[in-house]
Amino acid sequence: MTYVSRLLSSAALAIALAGSAAQAADLTYAISAPVTAVDPHYQNATPNNAALGNIFEALTVIGPDGMVHPSLAKEWRLVDDVTWEFDLVDATFHDGSPFTAADVEFSLLRPATITNSPSSFTIYTRPVKEIQIVDDHKIRVVTNFPYPQFLRDLSRVAVVKKAAVEGAGTPDFNSGKVAIGTGPYKFAGYTPDDQLNMTRFDGYWGDKPAWDNVRIRFITDDGARSAALLSGSVDAIENVPTTDLDRFKSNPDLVFESAKSMRVVFLFVDSGRDQPPTVMGHDGKPLDKNPLKDVRVRQAISYAINREAIRDRLMSGLAYPTWNIVFDGGEGNIPALDSPVFDANKAKALLAEAGYPDGFQITLATPNNRLINDEQVAQGVAQMLTRVGIKTQVDAMPFTMVNTRGNGGEFAFSMMAWGNTADAAGGIRAMIACKNKDKGMGPVNWGNYCNPKLDEVTMKAMSTMDTDARKGLMAEAAQIVHDDMAIVPLYWQGSTWAARKGIDILPRADEQTRPSSFTPKN
Repeated sequence: MTYVSRLLSSAALAIALAGSAAQAADLTYAISAPVTAVDPHYQNATPNNAALGNIFEALTVIGPDGMVHPSLAKEWRLVDDVTWEFDLVDATFHDGSPFTAADVEFSLLRPATITNSPSSFTIYTRPVKEIQIVDDHKIRVVTNFPYPQFLRDLSRVAVVKKAAVEGAGTPDFNSGKVAIGTGPYKFAGYTPDDQLNMTRFDGYWGDKPAWDNVRIRFITDDGARSAALLSGSVDAIENVPTTDLDRFKSNPDLVFESAKSMRVVFLFVDSGRDQPPTVMGHDGKPLDKNPLKDVRVRQAISYAINREAIRDRLMSGLAYPTWNIVFDGGEGNIPALDSPVFDANKAKALLAEAGYPDGFQITLATPNNRLINDEQVAQGVAQMLTRVGIKTQVDAMPFTMVNTRGNGGEFAFSMMAWGNTADAAGGIRAMIACKNKDKGMGPVNWGNYCNPKLDEVTMKAMSTMDTDARKGLMAEAAQIVHDDMAIVPLYWQGSTWAARKGIDILPRADEQTRPSSFTPKN
């Protein structure tokens, strides 16, 4: 019997996750996108997961370092390649009732019952074949196949109280009726499109949190969010607008922090369809064949983009140029790919070699309210591509619209981002693998890319339990993505936070903003 994790030995990480109770006070902070529901299984979205993770916990947790750590599961071990055994902490729910293995079982099964989820958590629970309750504080989960990514996936699935939630729906969470978790904070109120309120749970099983009461305000407008901090109506904010960076950094009444995030910004390139929309000759007529099917054209697009100029001129330094799809230290990360090359002449030569010496026309779709300066970056990319002969227009729209239209196949070329980059398989299985509903592969493959060899290597990596062998397979998959330019990575997005003087900020690689991101100075 081999142990693969045990209780945290570092008090530093425990404090980072839960904070310190030395100086309790109240905290109000603003986030840049709303929490859409209090039901932790309703929508898999970063704002929801970050906020609700303080009320509801999972078996594992992603720390500020982006790595997996114990949470409600204090220890786990592999009984065999497909059987995980978890020892659970001795915890209570906010109403004083005990947390047990039955609550874990119910919570792992519940996402499949949410029929109206805009973004389902079943991507994380799909590998579960069987759940065996050993006793109140021990549970076994059998997967359909060897699956080393399971521990990271489990960090996404919150545990709710079975006795309260059975028969309840998302409105019951929003009202607070069944919003009962084991986390460091208790539900205290929710107003859609406005705010979520929490209060400290004194019966918390872990280290006591730093704040007595927390109010999370949803302020989507950049200027309004900055103004709220400057006026004192909030204590801290995330996603400082690039136009405010210099004055925030030099303001003696504020503290500022930034970090390279795990979110890679990239371009989807439709290499699958014969005649994708908006790809045409300079005469405005459809081309006989899709130029994006040619790897040389996709490579030309990449070489034509000056990522360092984007970083310096459009992102105020909050971009880290890359060709990688795996974050630093992750399984499949290839350090050499974090030095992408800009070569406009090579781009032109590749286009000519592919049979397009004069280029062609295309439209680049982009969100205009999701990423830092997303529309400006898209315009910059369009200008760079136009210079090498690919005349590019930009179609910018709100994220909800670009998401709907992208899923509907309306784009041949689009700028998006992905945050699940701890290993190569995370992005490949969602965005790059051949579309296969039964296997859950390629659900957001807007580029219609399909390479059976890549799928074969990725699937093998996802089922290889030996760490060194798995890392090698992940790197092989990541190299295939690069060599074939399946997508065109641009940069890792930087994350920023600011707070009033007297508050320390703990940056997180996963971009999540939590109460534990801020601690009162001793």
